[in-house]
Amino acid sequence: MSTITTPTSATGAPADENHPHRHPKPKAPFGPKQLAAALPGALRKLHPRDMWRNPVMFIVEVGAALTTVIAIAEPFLGGPTASGGTAVPSSFTWAIAVWLWLTVLFANLAEAVAEGRGKAQADSLRHTRTSTVAHLVRGYDQATDASALRATISDVPSSDLRPGDLVVVTAGDLIPGDGDIVDGIASVDESAITGESAPVVRESGGDRSAVTGGTRVLSDRIVVRVTSKPGETFVDRMIALVEGASRQKTPNEIALNILLASLSIVFVVVALTLNPIASYAAAPASVPVLIALLVCLIPTTIGALLSAIGIAGMDRLVQQNVLAMSGRAVEAAGDVTTLLLDKTGTITYGNRRASEFVPLSGVDETELIRAAALASLADPTPEGSSIVELAADRGIRFTEQPAGEVVPFTAQTRMSGLDLADGEVVRKGAGSAVTAWVEEQGPVASLERSPSAERDELDEHVAAISRSGGTPLVVAKRDAGGTARVLGVVHLKDIVKDGLSDRFAELRAMGIRTVMITGDNPLTAAAIAKEAGVDDYLAEATPEDKLALIRTEQEGGHLVAMTGDGTNDAPALAQADVGVAMNTGTSAAKEAGNMVDLDSDPTKLIDIVRIGKQLLITRGALTTFSIANDLAKYFAIIPAMFAGVFPGLAALNLMQLHSPASAVLSAIIFNAIVIVLLIPLALRGVRFRAGDASKILGRNLLVYGLGGVIAPFIGIKLIDLVVSLIPGF
Repeated sequence: MSTITTPTSATGAPADENHPHRHPKPKAPFGPKQLAAALPGALRKLHPRDMWRNPVMFIVEVGAALTTVIAIAEPFLGGPTASGGTAVPSSFTWAIAVWLWLTVLFANLAEAVAEGRGKAQADSLRHTRTSTVAHLVRGYDQATDASALRATISDVPSSDLRPGDLVVVTAGDLIPGDGDIVDGIASVDESAITGESAPVVRESGGDRSAVTGGTRVLSDRIVVRVTSKPGETFVDRMIALVEGASRQKTPNEIALNILLASLSIVFVVVALTLNPIASYAAAPASVPVLIALLVCLIPTTIGALLSAIGIAGMDRLVQQNVLAMSGRAVEAAGDVTTLLLDKTGTITYGNRRASEFVPLSGVDETELIRAAALASLADPTPEGSSIVELAADRGIRFTEQPAGEVVPFTAQTRMSGLDLADGEVVRKGAGSAVTAWVEEQGPVASLERSPSAERDELDEHVAAISRSGGTPLVVAKRDAGGTARVLGVVHLKDIVKDGLSDRFAELRAMGIRTVMITGDNPLTAAAIAKEAGVDDYLAEATPEDKLALIRTEQEGGHLVAMTGDGTNDAPALAQADVGVAMNTGTSAAKEAGNMVDLDSDPTKLIDIVRIGKQLLITRGALTTFSIANDLAKYFAIIPAMFAGVFPGLAALNLMQLHSPASAVLSAIIFNAIVIVLLIPLALRGVRFRAGDASKILGRNLLVYGLGGVIAPFIGIKLIDLVVSLIPGF
C-alpha cells in the first residue's frame, strides 16, 4: 500500500484575479469591435460551399448574384421596370443587388460574431496544448519501490503517448495528457481549464482521480495512466467546441431548416406566378423586383440568426464553465422534465458531522465509541473524520491505526470498516446493510432481551434520527470468537443549502419534476426531501437503482437530466438525456456524459436547464417574429407595387409608400437592417421567466408576434421617406 501524504500548495498565495490563464470575462454581446473582428470570417462564409448548408440564405445569395449579373447587363439590354411598366433608374438594380449582398453578409456576420465570442478562451487553451516531455514508465507493475520505478522511466514527447501508457509527473511538471491517477496524491493548478487559480487536490483510488493534459502539478508526485490519443484530448475538444468548429446541427435545427426551406420554395412559386399575372395585365415586373419580393417574403430573419442562436446557447454554457459536447445536449436540457439530484453536495452542503453516539440497551457507550472510531480511522470522508474527532472528544483516541485490513465503502455494500489482525471486525454503514452483515456472520451475541426487541430498539433509534433529518450510521462488531452484534447508532447531521426550496419551486412552475437520490434510508431521505422541497426521492440508491429509475422515467415519455462524478455513475450518465459529469470525476464519467462542469458544482444542473430553456425560447421567439415580419412585409409591399395594375389594392396601401420602386427598395433595406438589429438578442437570448408553457407561448406571441407585424410598417415607412428624397425614386 502506498503512503499518502497531504499535498501542500507551491505558493500558498491567494487566488489571483489577474492570473495569466484566467478566462476573460464575457464581452458585450455586440459592438463595433466584435463587428470588425467578425467581418473577415463573415466574408469567408460567402463561399457557396458554406452557404448551401443554410437553404434560406443560399436562395438570397443566388438572388444577389443573379441581380448583380442583370445590373451589369442592363446598359446593353435596356432599363428596368418596377411594376406596371414604370421605368426606374439603372441605379435601382444596383441598389437591390447591394442590399441583397448585405443581407447575406449580415447573416454570416451574426454567426461569425457568435463564433468569435469563444476565440479568446480558445487562444488561452492553446497555450496549454504545447508539446511537453513525458516521463514514461515501463515495467511499473513489476516495480516494488521508488528506486526501481525511477530506473524504468524514459523521457518521450507527449505526442508519442498512447492510451494505457503510464507517466510520472512531479511538482512543477505539466501533465502531458488526459488520464487517471493510479498512484499518489498532488495539488494541481487547473486554471487553464477552469479559470480558477486556486489549486485543487487530485488523488488515486476515488472519484477525484481524473487529470487533464496541460494542467500543472504544484506539489508531490503522481503516476497517471493516459486515456486519450494525441489531438483528441479534453483541451482539443474544448477548443473545437468553443470556436464552433465541431458544432453540428441539432435535430430541432434540422427540422426548422426543413420547414424554412419548404416555406421558401412556396414563396418561390408565389413570386414566379406574380409575373404571369402582371403580364396578363400588360404590366410585367422585372426580374430584380421579383427577386427582391421573394427575399422579403421568405423567412430570412430566422434563417440568418438560427445558427447564431445555437452557438450563443453553447457559449452561455461556456461562460458558466460548462462544456457541452453537442448542441443536442443543450436543447435536451431545455426539454428536461425530470431532474435527478444527488443529496450530498447538491441539496445539502455535504459536510455531515457526527453529533451523538446512541448505544443500544445493554451496550457500554465506550464500546460503541471505540468500534465507531476504529471503523472510521481509514475513512477519508468528512463523516469519517468527524466520528474520529467526536470519539477523541469523548476520551477515546488512537495514536496510530491498528494492524489490519481496511474495508472501504462501496455503493454496493454501503458499509466500511476494519478487519483487525487479532480477529476483531468492526463495521459501520446503512442500517439494513449492517444488520444483514451481522446475520451473515453466524452466532449473534445473546442479550438480556430477545433479538426482535433489540431490532425494534435499533429501528426506533434509526427512525428518530431519520425523522429529524439526520443520517444514522449503524455500528456493529464481531469479536475474535466470531460472535457478532449491533452496538448502536452514530447520528450524523447535514444541512440543506439555503434558497434551494425557492429554486425547486421555480422548476416545478416550469413543469420539471425533481428527484433526490441518496444512499440514506427512506426516513432520512423523506425528511431532507421535505425540507428541501423536492418532489420525490430515491433512498438507499445503488448505481443499478439510478439506471433503473432513468429508464423508467424515459419509458414514461420524460427527458431526464442528472449529474455524476464516479465510474459507477457512468452507465446512468450515458443513459440520461442530459448527463453532466464533474470535471473532478473519473475519465469514465466524463466520457459517458454529454456535458462536463469544469467547476464540479452539482447544483449547476439547475442553471443548465435554464440556459437550455432560454435557447429554445429564443429560437421560438425569433421564429415567431420572422414569420410575422414576412406577413407584414407582404401586406406592405404588394399593394404599393400593383395598385397601378389592380386599383382595388390601393385600399390596402396603408403606408402610402412613395412609389413602387421606393417600396421595393425600402423593404429590401429593412429586411437587411432588421437582421443586424436582432443579433444582440440572438446572442444574449430572450429573457427567461419560469412559468407555465402556455403563458410563455402567449407572452411570446404577444411580444414577438405583434412586434413582428408592427415593426415592418414603421421601419419600411421611415426608410421610404428617406429613399423618396433620392431623384428618380
